Amino acid sequence: MTVSGRLGILGGTFDPIHFGHLDAADAARRAMSLDQVWLIPSCDPPHRPVDPLASAFHRFALVALAIQGHDALRASDMEVTRTGPSYTADTLRALASQGWLPSQLFFILGSDAFAEIATWREFPAVLDAANFVVIARPGTTLDAAIARTPSLRARLGTSIFPVEARVRDVSSSTIRARLAARQSIDDLVPTAVARYIVAHHLYEAVDNLHGQDSAISK
Repeated sequence: MTVSGRLGILGGTFDPIHFGHLDAADAARRAMSLDQVWLIPSCDPPHRPVDPLASAFHRFALVALAIQGHDALRASDMEVTRTGPSYTADTLRALASQGWLPSQLFFILGSDAFAEIATWREFPAVLDAANFVVIARPGTTLDAAIARTPSLRARLGTSIFPVEARVRDVSSSTIRARLAARQSIDDLVPTAVARYIVAHHLYEAVDNLHGQDSAISK
């Protein structure tokens, strides 16, 4: 079985998803002429020192809500429904079994994550399973990331593609901290995401968070 088109893959903990993730997906889609971008929440992120605060079920629901109105984005549960650590190598293998060729796959990640790619499972073989689209992130330039693993420089422009884009400087940890302090997250996440977080008391959010008006745009 073969499939057609160019598929972007944006994996992550999404604890919770925010505008920075959506900006990165859109920037990669435009830069690489991708037909779709799948956002894939991890069930058991192997590189994270502590477990996500929200369950995989809630994090998938947040991703599904965040991409409403974005026709080229899709929420995938392929890691949420798979047991064991959520390794990128396994995800790319699963996509290959669906008929996707490495040349059709574009794995999207920030320059900060790319700087650690030599620690990934099955490195460097994992690099042959897809193209890698590296979005510049505040604090880590692509040059700095490449300097960590100089052998990757030969792949630039052939299977590793840097993308300079205006991605909002948002982090999930900032969102969690604001919610813990009962502060607004209106400028960090889509409205539907904020509503869900408050409704399900995620990240120590409460229903009367500043009367709800600051956390939810009605």
